[in-house]
Amino acid sequence: MTSNNAVRRVRAAFARIRQADRPEVWISLRPEPEVLAEAARIDDRIVAGERLPLAGLVFAVKDNIDVLGLPTTAGCAAYSYRPTQDAACVARLRAAGAIVIGKTNLDQFATGLVGTRSPFGAVRNAWDPARISGGSSSGSAVAVALGEVDFALGTDTAGSGRVPAALQGVVGIKPTVGAVPTSGVVPACRSLDCVTVFAPDVTLARAVAEVMGDPAPSSRALPARPRIAVPLAAQLSGLAEGWLEAFAAAVARLRTCGVEIFEVDIAPLLEAADLLYGGAFVAERYAAVGEFIENHPDADLDATVAAIILAGAAPSAADLFGDRERLEQLGAEGLEVFDTCDALLTPTTTGHPELADVLDDPVGANSGLGRYTNYANLFGLAAVAIPAGLVDGLPFGVMFTGAPRSDAALAELAARFAAPPVQIAVFGAHLRGQPLNRQLVSLGGAFTRDVRTAPAYQMFALRTVPAKPGLVHSGAIRGASVAGELWTLPAAGFAELVASLPRPMAIGSVELADGEFVPGFLCEPSALDGAEDITAAGSWRAHRAATPE
Repeated sequence: MTSNNAVRRVRAAFARIRQADRPEVWISLRPEPEVLAEAARIDDRIVAGERLPLAGLVFAVKDNIDVLGLPTTAGCAAYSYRPTQDAACVARLRAAGAIVIGKTNLDQFATGLVGTRSPFGAVRNAWDPARISGGSSSGSAVAVALGEVDFALGTDTAGSGRVPAALQGVVGIKPTVGAVPTSGVVPACRSLDCVTVFAPDVTLARAVAEVMGDPAPSSRALPARPRIAVPLAAQLSGLAEGWLEAFAAAVARLRTCGVEIFEVDIAPLLEAADLLYGGAFVAERYAAVGEFIENHPDADLDATVAAIILAGAAPSAADLFGDRERLEQLGAEGLEVFDTCDALLTPTTTGHPELADVLDDPVGANSGLGRYTNYANLFGLAAVAIPAGLVDGLPFGVMFTGAPRSDAALAELAARFAAPPVQIAVFGAHLRGQPLNRQLVSLGGAFTRDVRTAPAYQMFALRTVPAKPGLVHSGAIRGASVAGELWTLPAAGFAELVASLPRPMAIGSVELADGEFVPGFLCEPSALDGAEDITAAGSWRAHRAATPE
């Protein structure tokens, strides 16, 4: 008996690449027969009983990350070299059964957030080829969005693992700085660089990040009712048309996921973001590849990238130490945000320029895109960028940013946001102010509104401790309309509630007075023997108020 899941996936990947016909996404592809042979070996290992957590998944690698057998160009052919081994992150993924398809295009030397700064061609957006893909990990994000690979690796210094995710409608995970080894990665700013993951969903992205990462010390677990900070209204100015409303909708949606939301002043973080390119920290980009650029003036250099990197030679040591001191001051103020919340929610980026906009103003079109991303690596933070709907037919994304080593909690938050919440109607001991309401709150529940059932239900006082009612559907002849509350629970919280529910209570479909059907608390008919019919009271609260203790 044999399995050929990996072989099938590889064949499908190469077929999809040919069908998509987007050559600018890739700088190099492995020969298809070579990849098929590797896939066949993976399939054989699975049949033999070996456990490979990423078996048969195919992935792309940004071309500033080493893959044995393929050149590393960093977006510059003259810089190209042949690595003698895989980068550490790639080696770990291949050991887990994942299969490299090829190397993807990028903003040269990972310098930019637009995806157009490459001699190998501007990477066009997966949704609208007239718009930018976002950079610098442009090819990796587009390869995932087009379905050419299951996931892809990028890098992130200023937002390159998050901005392209937002503009393609995919998930981008930027781990805590240092959580994933960067050996075998061409540095942009060595002290700030992160290896990132693009995937269609949070679950896969997080699984890949965990395989790549070093064992992490325990971090604060996500509480049942997380506290999420959002920027002040004034700090959301300058967004593309319709994006402010889309962010407000995302915040409203998050409220239904059982979280507490409050505003904070993120001015220190935004000022720190400006330091990344506007201060002396750009000197580290010069330290990485500045000498190469100076010694190869005739190389296939992007003019904007070369100008940015060479400008890094200008700041003095005094400038750098001054900016470091200012960064420490801003950190002392700005990082207090993460002492009071479990995550900061922001738009991932500020807009979605067209390719023509970047051509007209290469620096200006790029500069605003990192407003909410530039500061994260300066402070060692973790972040997850996730889709949050469409505006005018194009993806809009939001981002959870958290304290160092909050990676798992951020992924849980992102998954909670992505999963549709569940509504549940309650009529007795789970109402606000009643003994079991704390159970809903502990599971992340949020009150939505007061409701009444359709006039077809009876309510009985059960002989239980604590006292609770039993609601049954009796039809229009005997039934009446009973008052209750509608609550919203995260999907996981709803599942836990159902699993813990004792008999004779049950969850069933309850018809509301407006004709809507929602899950709600009902009672097994067998529990009604000897129970008092209290339907005439109209609600459990009214019955309790009229009943002596």
